[in-house]
Amino acid sequence: MQINNLQRVHPNKKSVQVGRGGTRGKTSGRGGKGQTARAGHKIRPEIRDMIKRIPKLRGRGKNSFRSFQIKASPVNVDMLEKHFSAGDTVSPEILVEKGLVQGNTGGKFFVKILATGEITKKLIISKCSVSATAKAKIEKAGGTIEGKSEALSTK
Repeated sequence: MQINNLQRVHPNKKSVQVGRGGTRGKTSGRGGKGQTARAGHKIRPEIRDMIKRIPKLRGRGKNSFRSFQIKASPVNVDMLEKHFSAGDTVSPEILVEKGLVQGNTGGKFFVKILATGEITKKLIISKCSVSATAKAKIEKAGGTIEGKSEALSTK
């Protein structure tokens, strides 16, 4: 082996370029003076200023498009057939006692009777909303619907 045949295991380190020298003289590619020439500069988006000028609606928060209306708790006529006997009265209070309905947030809720299934028993429905098809099925079985649907408070 001769000295002229020796090769380095690791190549020479190249120096890291800084803003002072090399091909990037004077402003080091940062343009002129001011905010854009400084480290950590960030220009505020113009749209942000427009958003800030828009008047705010206070007090509704992130769920501002959510409905205030209380959603009805559904009960099908086949559940009434299973849990009630002929001549019984069906009301939101009784449905809560039997565990067929649970209250919504805020403690108030509506009950709506839907037409899934069949009914043969004569029942009296009070203070419940009833779909048109369910009403037809209940009246065909000899039952009656009384009163208007009201929000029941569980508190």
